[in-house]
Amino acid sequence: MRAELGQVGGVHVVLSSGFLAFAEHAGFLAGLEESGVVPSAVVGTSSGALAGACLAAGWSAQRVYEELTAVVPLRYVRPSWTPWTGLLELGPMVRRLRTLLPPTFAHLERPLAVGVVGADGHRLVTRGALPEAVAASCAIPWVFRPVSLAGESLQDGGAADRTGLGAWRAEHPDAAMVVHLLDRSHNRGRPDPREPAPELLEGLTVVRSPRSGAQLWSLGDTAARFAAARARTQRALETSVVAPA
Repeated sequence: MRAELGQVGGVHVVLSSGFLAFAEHAGFLAGLEESGVVPSAVVGTSSGALAGACLAAGWSAQRVYEELTAVVPLRYVRPSWTPWTGLLELGPMVRRLRTLLPPTFAHLERPLAVGVVGADGHRLVTRGALPEAVAASCAIPWVFRPVSLAGESLQDGGAADRTGLGAWRAEHPDAAMVVHLLDRSHNRGRPDPREPAPELLEGLTVVRSPRSGAQLWSLGDTAARFAAARARTQRALETSVVAPA
């Protein structure tokens, strides 16, 4: 049984959205491992929710990398019967996640929050059915149909907030945090309200990675991107105030 969120100290890890950025997130987690940083809580959005759920379930960074890059993502989607709500649907992904992850957030080894967007806007989900919540966080509007969770239709939290950092810091203002922030896939260089405000990042260790460039039919050179993210993370932690476990 996981710890209650209000009791969590230690180092909190925040994994941003980033289209199919599995290799980058896994490399970041490898950098944390090799630097001796053990996360006590995880926040993830979109690809960050998927990698974060694996981390919260107790997976090593290498296992995260191997599992999330083993099969092209196109294998885990299928055409939608209601394309006006999304061209593809994530039913195959949900079924696969049910074989890989615990059934609920309560069965994870460490607390996890995943960013989603529902009828009432953006929020962090911290309880309930885990595979469905993770898939919902990956459901990019218009590309994928919303995913139903507890009778509510939910989509990718990155459509409104790429990190969920504001809500998380409000609940855990004194926690040490390490943020992995992927470059945006579109409209780079322009102001974007989905990005964390500079003041939210003050006092935190932030590792920035370029966008993945991956596609549904090809993840590209994942080994090189994994190694680059690992090296960036190790360099960032050399001058960080985050202490190893």
